[in-house]
Amino acid sequence: MVDYHQHKTVLLDEAVAGLAIRPDGHYVDGTFGRGGHAAMILDRLGPEGRLYAFDKDEAAVAYGRERFADDPRFLIEQRSFSALEDFARAHGLVGRVNGLLLDLGVSSPQLDDAGRGFSFMQDGPLDMRMDRSSGMSAADWLAVADADEIAEVLKDYGEERFARRIAHAIVEQRAERPLQTTADLVAVIERAIPFREKHKHPATRSFQAIRIFINRELDELRACLRQSLDVLAVGARLVVISFHSLEDRIVKRFMREAAEGDRLPKGVPVTGEARNRKLRLIGKARKPAADEIAANPRARSAVLRIAERLA
Repeated sequence: MVDYHQHKTVLLDEAVAGLAIRPDGHYVDGTFGRGGHAAMILDRLGPEGRLYAFDKDEAAVAYGRERFADDPRFLIEQRSFSALEDFARAHGLVGRVNGLLLDLGVSSPQLDDAGRGFSFMQDGPLDMRMDRSSGMSAADWLAVADADEIAEVLKDYGEERFARRIAHAIVEQRAERPLQTTADLVAVIERAIPFREKHKHPATRSFQAIRIFINRELDELRACLRQSLDVLAVGARLVVISFHSLEDRIVKRFMREAAEGDRLPKGVPVTGEARNRKLRLIGKARKPAADEIAANPRARSAVLRIAERLA
């Protein structure tokens, strides 16, 4: 049994402070997880404030409904944050959301639950879906994908240098016996990789890559960021915590381009409004302090970025 209360929310104070919460504001937590950010946001809202939360994981949604069952300011739905605009239109929130928080990646309870198949440290079904009610599991995909497709996923999403060797090893193994558990996949990866990196498990990059692919995490992130420009009110904050270099690259580029506005010929005298700037960057990227990393090693790769919606 996973103890949800043991989940340590990364960059909690910094992220919530970045939202610059108004007591009567309307906020969206696009990645509820186990409610660490949500609880602090609700603490800062007044009676007229509202917090809308999403999560693809049915267990997270059930936990959220139970934890905040008596709070009329809170609503949670099982959905991806890539459906942000649909939700906002259905609830009359387009251009009225005062802050959007995204805490990307997989949560500690998901990693610690062997039955979810996210972790190479525990043996369990090779699933990896955040929403187990839809889509292909990792086992389903690895059973049918060809070596080139597997290698491309491992290289593009995991930056795995031995992607082709691992992919061919997976195809050879499944010809004898399907890969059904995380231990099956770990064993194949360990045999395929010629040497171990210091302080890094050989399956780290492959598990990360397959999880990102199975859940379409980067595509959904891009979709949500695009939609945020229509959903956020003037002066609203966009706060994103990334744990992977590919995620952070997408967030950084999106915020920078929205802050720069339209590209115009050099020397053209125009104002920021004329350049169609959509965001203003708030400070520099922030990372967890040494004491937070010491208390929670999973925080070490986190990067926080904040931007504010312009008129």
